[in-house]
Amino acid sequence: MKVKVIPVLEDNYMYLVIEEHTREAVAVDVAVPKRLLEIVGREGVSLTTVLTTHHHWDHARGNAELARLRPGLAVLGADERICALTRRLVHGEELRFGAIHVRCLLTPGHTSGHMSYFLWEEDCPDPPAVFSGDALSVGGCGLRLESTAQQMYQSLVETLGTLPPETVFCGHEHTLGNLEFAQKVEPGNDHVRAKLSWAKKRDEDDMPTVPSTLGEELLYNPFLRVAEEPVCKFTGKVAPAEVLEALCRERASFERAAEPLQPQARALLALQWGP
Repeated sequence: MKVKVIPVLEDNYMYLVIEEHTREAVAVDVAVPKRLLEIVGREGVSLTTVLTTHHHWDHARGNAELARLRPGLAVLGADERICALTRRLVHGEELRFGAIHVRCLLTPGHTSGHMSYFLWEEDCPDPPAVFSGDALSVGGCGLRLESTAQQMYQSLVETLGTLPPETVFCGHEHTLGNLEFAQKVEPGNDHVRAKLSWAKKRDEDDMPTVPSTLGEELLYNPFLRVAEEPVCKFTGKVAPAEVLEALCRERASFERAAEPLQPQARALLALQWGP
């Protein structure tokens, strides 16, 4: 399984997942279809399917044009609001693309119909990967817009937080702001300090901070650490869903107070994860 990491728009990521034996390819969150098709052509693969995490324009706006350019393309997701959707997925459904297995995980919070995708290959040395869209990002998560705090807690901690501790591909480059907030929540957390220092260096070099790993996120992402004493103390809450709700409020205030971030420069060529 090879993953092409494709920076688009101001701070979005879309992805092209390639099954290396069949040369079948699956795209995740198509925002700029012509950019995607350039890479499909360069790789010499057959694009058959689009997996969309949620209906927001910066994750789904390219579906209609891509479907027009590639008749018969399957556009899959969990929300009827997704542009050009051909089939609605349900939680726990499993798909197969050659040797690649996909488990569909409903992760409401940012939107009520947000779906994350867990991909793996059997008998393969490559680690599994989860494409988390705006449900989980490096050091943070997407703003809670449509779901309850309890639903978001279940999505982050009980669904995503229990996956194997390997690779996380998220939908945005929001790492610096996320980790600066994480440092405010846990100023004594050495893992936050080290990851923030690393992310600043990546930003200086115009390099992305994806992918991450779930194992690392559990060490510094406050939205996955709602049962930890310093995080509870910061929020003044004890119940995990209440801690999460307070974190979401504080994160929104922190973002409004922060100076506008300069858009990160984007490499002209897609980066690659995998062999």
